[in-house]
Amino acid sequence: MKKTLLIAALSLIGLAGFAQGDKFEGAMKAKLENIDKQNTVDDWKEMANSFERIGDAEKTQWLPYYYASYCLIQAGYGSTTPGEMGDNSQVIDPIADKAEILLNKAEALSKDNAEICIVRKMVHGLRMMGNPMARYMTESPKAAAALEKAKALNADNPRIYILEAQDKYFTPEQFGGSKEEAKVLFEKALKLFDTFKLVSAIYPNWGKPSVQYFLSQYK
Repeated sequence: MKKTLLIAALSLIGLAGFAQGDKFEGAMKAKLENIDKQNTVDDWKEMANSFERIGDAEKTQWLPYYYASYCLIQAGYGSTTPGEMGDNSQVIDPIADKAEILLNKAEALSKDNAEICIVRKMVHGLRMMGNPMARYMTESPKAAAALEKAKALNADNPRIYILEAQDKYFTPEQFGGSKEEAKVLFEKALKLFDTFKLVSAIYPNWGKPSVQYFLSQYK
């Protein structure tokens, strides 16, 4: 009788854990359905806040903090004028600081994670945008190191080559940029999307539309 009760109790615990996990994945899916529909800085910030709330509620899941950081970086990108080389640190730094804090929370829950390394590269890139002339020599090596670590962890992740391609695309030729080299990297990323295996439906899968857009510019 005691054994039967114990088995029943363990079964209920298992079902409760399954239901909780199912609820988490459902909440994440609902947010991710709208992640590519954000158009303004405020939209991205609100999305980041939503993911952070999920992370704070779950406590053991790295993905909400990862996405919160990613969304804040997108907000940071939207807070600057393309090609602006002046000092925008007062606008950018608070966003980059918060994105880094959130990413550190994700990394504390998932060590040696290529996806987290990729977004860390983006954090350093965003911080560099705050004052490109003053920060290139410090932030650029950190960004490159983060991407190299991502490559060492999973060289088949297409997002690695998207970021490499974008760097080549937007960097002037006199500083090592090349639109033709960028094209090769974009094509590599697009090919890798065909074979990249998702761990689950809520794992990172962003980037393919961006690759297709850039490649369309070569036609």
